[in-house]
Amino acid sequence: MGQSVIVTGMVLNAMPISEYDKRITILTKERGKITAFARGARRTNSQLLAATNPFSFGEFELFEGKSSYNVSKATIHNYFRELTLDVDAAYMGFYFLEFADYFCQENNDEKEMLKLLYQSLRALESPAFSSEFVRVVFELKAMTVNGEGPSVFSCMHCHKTENLEYFSVWRGGIFCPECKHGQKTRKVHESTRYAMQYIVSSSIEKLYTFQVSEEVLKELKKIMRDYLNTYVKHSFKSLQIIDELI
Repeated sequence: MGQSVIVTGMVLNAMPISEYDKRITILTKERGKITAFARGARRTNSQLLAATNPFSFGEFELFEGKSSYNVSKATIHNYFRELTLDVDAAYMGFYFLEFADYFCQENNDEKEMLKLLYQSLRALESPAFSSEFVRVVFELKAMTVNGEGPSVFSCMHCHKTENLEYFSVWRGGIFCPECKHGQKTRKVHESTRYAMQYIVSSSIEKLYTFQVSEEVLKELKKIMRDYLNTYVKHSFKSLQIIDELI
């Protein structure tokens, strides 16, 4: 027989099923990414109407069946409604949700990705950060959390930790001037390297506690664009919309 479970998580996407139901994907702290059905959630008087929309973060009470979950109750702590006031931030937020949906797995430990997603959406709501800055921070940290981040603390060849001036997307790391020969690299500003090192190594709670210059942000954007094109073989629909807007 099935049983009732309570999970903490965020709704990544929602799809209409039949006339009144929804099928939602939730990134949870306890069980990774799960799919659940919300019966009657599309009815105007349903208590699950808003709770089963993307970005909704809180506690979900689920009935666990043999092959699926059913949402019976939800207590939402944050709807991230501020994102709807800024078109750029809203689309960027949908990109983050889609990114997490692509990378996360069921019954996998996704606590760090859930935490990163929550903090990044909060940063998008803050006027202190541009959406493009939050994007590169999210992308680099998400790749690191997923075990596919670049090596940025020592030369990929000789392992020296000084004079690290050249980055290779194709080797996934940084090189010193002596070892860059024969490698396909680009020279990176020292401040860009420091920013990458901070993003890779810092805790998620302290991730959005710094700023970068326009020059560094431009360089980070180029690096992450090439890095994702190389290591992520997936076309994100929301990203296509963002690129058209920009």
